[in-house]
Amino acid sequence: MNILMTGGTGLIGSAFIRKYRSEHQFTVTTRNKERAKKALGEDVTLLSSVDELTDIGQFEAVINLQGDGIADKRWSDSRKQALKDSRWQVTEKLAAMIKAAETPPKVFLSGSAIGYYGPRDAQPVDENESPKHTDFAVTLCQEWERRALAAEDATRVVLLRTGVVLAKGEGALAKMLFPYKFGLGGPLGDGDQMMSWIQLEDMIRAIQYLLEHDNLSGPVNMTAPGPVTNEAFSRTLASVLNKPHFMRVPGFVLKLGLGEMSSMLLKGQAVVPDKLRSHGFEFEYPTVREAFQVSV
Repeated sequence: MNILMTGGTGLIGSAFIRKYRSEHQFTVTTRNKERAKKALGEDVTLLSSVDELTDIGQFEAVINLQGDGIADKRWSDSRKQALKDSRWQVTEKLAAMIKAAETPPKVFLSGSAIGYYGPRDAQPVDENESPKHTDFAVTLCQEWERRALAAEDATRVVLLRTGVVLAKGEGALAKMLFPYKFGLGGPLGDGDQMMSWIQLEDMIRAIQYLLEHDNLSGPVNMTAPGPVTNEAFSRTLASVLNKPHFMRVPGFVLKLGLGEMSSMLLKGQAVVPDKLRSHGFEFEYPTVREAFQVSV
């Protein structure tokens, strides 16, 4: 399959290319072609932006993963705008190109996040649920998805509502590990907030599954079937590392240090992958312990 990918140098995109490079041809947009060439290899075609495209119809699939890291910096007004722009603008451009193409790509997989659902209790959340509250993450994801869905009259659109991706030496887990390695790990706040996650290998296998199964469209929860409380997540991580688990980071400390962004750590949702499971996708790492065992 000939695939156009944005965000191809990120955690998910680069892992997908490494695994499936023998099955697909990849064209990737990147702001740094030299770095991308070293990371992705000589067989990947590189573009500076989607604006260089003359005909998006040459691709059978578009995978849109572009977006600045939501937890990389404190959410100032300027940072919020950068998070919006990095997601919304490219998504809108891609959707417009697909609609205008004489022969559009067969599928448009576009990034989103479980932040779409907003803060929740421990009740399972499937793809049919709508947000009960509005916050920055909800607004960010809703508009991101709305712009992607503008292409649904021209092609199959799939919205990748992604949880915390667990990967060895990269991403969110790499940032979490530091205190645990020194025996200082523990839950955040009261630890009751739900965490929805997915191991990187299952994430990229699920993307491939969505490319292959044209009966799947709309929102798809890219999470493992076993969401857990932050307390259980933290305790399991300490257990796999064979480290103590007794430090607790008070919620007010996170709020002082991170401001509004602390809500990502202190609130959560128990998102379940009903669409993937009902269509026959099988997870290699359905429990957080199994995921940690290959990721730390």
